[in-house]
Amino acid sequence: MFQDKKTPHKPMPALTPENGKPVSITLLTVVGEHARMEGKFDITDSIQVECEVGGEMNVGGKLVIGQKGVVNANVQTVDAIIMGHYEGNMIATGNVEIAETGRVSGNITTDSLVISKGGFFNGNITKMNESPALQVVQNEEKRPAQQFGAR
Repeated sequence: MFQDKKTPHKPMPALTPENGKPVSITLLTVVGEHARMEGKFDITDSIQVECEVGGEMNVGGKLVIGQKGVVNANVQTVDAIIMGHYEGNMIATGNVEIAETGRVSGNITTDSLVISKGGFFNGNITKMNESPALQVVQNEEKRPAQQFGAR
């Protein structure tokens, strides 16, 4: 009754390489912008947050806080990219990047922190290991002097 007779239904092809074994794909989990969650979250892979999250997060991969994401939590992760708002204490064994739209208030323990031009950080940074001092890099595009007030 409701079938479309013009286009026959074709099954989706299986995701298998040439050797015939199934392909393992790790998907990035996306949490929708209208959700609001509170609690303790243990995530084995990576996650992208586009909603409001509070509490505690343990992420086994990369934490991406999208532009619409608001995270008020203590976080332990491998890597983090912050494009939205983050408040809390973060321990990252890998890299932390605060994008130009990112806003961070809190303490970060990591070996690598990059703050893009326009990104905001208010807090303390602690080096993960006792090796040489933490290198903080601010990304800036090279611009002519007149854009900074000189004529």
